[in-house]
Amino acid sequence: MTIFTLSGIYTGRVAQDYAKGRASAIDKQPVPGEVSVDRLGLTGDEQADPDNHGGPERALLHYSLDHYAWWQTEYPARATRFEPPGFGENLASRGMDEHSVHIGDVYRIGSARVQVSQPRTPCWKLDVRFDIPGLARRVQETGRCGWFYRVQQPGTLAAGGAIELLERLPGSLSIAAAMATVYQQPNRQHLQQLADCEALAPNWRDKARRKLRGAPAASSQ
Repeated sequence: MTIFTLSGIYTGRVAQDYAKGRASAIDKQPVPGEVSVDRLGLTGDEQADPDNHGGPERALLHYSLDHYAWWQTEYPARATRFEPPGFGENLASRGMDEHSVHIGDVYRIGSARVQVSQPRTPCWKLDVRFDIPGLARRVQETGRCGWFYRVQQPGTLAAGGAIELLERLPGSLSIAAAMATVYQQPNRQHLQQLADCEALAPNWRDKARRKLRGAPAASSQ
């Protein structure tokens, strides 16, 4: 049994003029006490762009607190900005990261049951939030991206509660491996695995299929 601690819970409201007329709800704030979660996410959390954020396959964004010190070192001139929930996360913890979390993992968090559905694909909002051009690409390159959950069973969450790993699919890929094979070094075996993975969100399965069509054939050696 693998158990971690939920360090923080965060929700945000849409700011219509977050960046030169472009709306965003990335500015999350801590939620005290218990908060309810259903198939669309936390009560009180909003998304400005429902086509690319939120929905059942991106109900909750989890980010590792362990990454913040690394980002502070990477960008010392902006170090004070790298504090949770700087990456727009809903959930934060220590001891879990993109290498240890796998596609399809099922966790009990509070009384809710959630499943890892896909890596977080960073966008322009991170560049604006930290005032660092190219930060979103750097997040993609390093794989320090976070991951999304779908909610299998609604419930309530509270900071300080347990995160318990319940299930892991045999042979599943980690979040880091999925990011690497789609964005860094296409690997036909991993791409096929992603394309065939029913636990992976449909948009990511489509990404894998597109990459697979252009990936080089496996070596005969």
